[in-house]
Amino acid sequence: MARGCICCVKYMLFLFNLLFWLGGCGLLGVGVWLSVSQGNFATLSPSFPSLSAANLIITLGTIVMVTGFLGCLGAIKENKCLLLSFFIVLLVILLAELILLILFFVYTDKVSENARRDLKEGLVLYNTENNAGLRDAWSTIQEEWRCCGVMNHNDWYVALHENVVPESCCQHMFPGCGRNASNSFWTRGCYEKVEEWLDDNKHLLGTIAMCVLVIQLLGMAFSMTLYQQIHRAGKKYEA
Repeated sequence: MARGCICCVKYMLFLFNLLFWLGGCGLLGVGVWLSVSQGNFATLSPSFPSLSAANLIITLGTIVMVTGFLGCLGAIKENKCLLLSFFIVLLVILLAELILLILFFVYTDKVSENARRDLKEGLVLYNTENNAGLRDAWSTIQEEWRCCGVMNHNDWYVALHENVVPESCCQHMFPGCGRNASNSFWTRGCYEKVEEWLDDNKHLLGTIAMCVLVIQLLGMAFSMTLYQQIHRAGKKYEA
């Protein structure tokens, strides 16, 4: 009976982590593709130049792959050390997520203020050398989201020290439209648009967060159950 329980939990944990590992491979592949295909497409923040979408996805994919690999190998080999390592990794990730979430809600206003200030500082670097990634990022975001600047198009006037905005701010784009004072620019800032998108999709984001939490808890429960079953079976064998 005990052996049957071990086999059941073992293959459930293996399948769970196999899907987890495949998901990590997919994320890593997307991150590498973004890094290669988008070239210098980078972060909007001058304070965190490495915090690009590609780098974030690559990091997340690597963590998921390593965690899934530990779980798969620990389950199929019935190795207590690997299972315990898998449990600890998931626990550390879960605690880190909870701490970051609590800090975010406690310091929401401070985080928002710092983010706006940092983004505005990044606008100053728009026309400087070796910042093609930042230019690409702002151009893409302003075109896709139909917004201009951080809070509004005046942010560009301050950052560039002249009454000019990038062409991606123009509602009707044509060469030099950003220098045409009579041209219509997108009136809403990109920060406001992002906040609006987050508010509109808060239920979806909450659902995704809950799914991630449940997956982590299931992984921890399966790994600890298998660990205990193997431990008990080992004691009975010794006896």
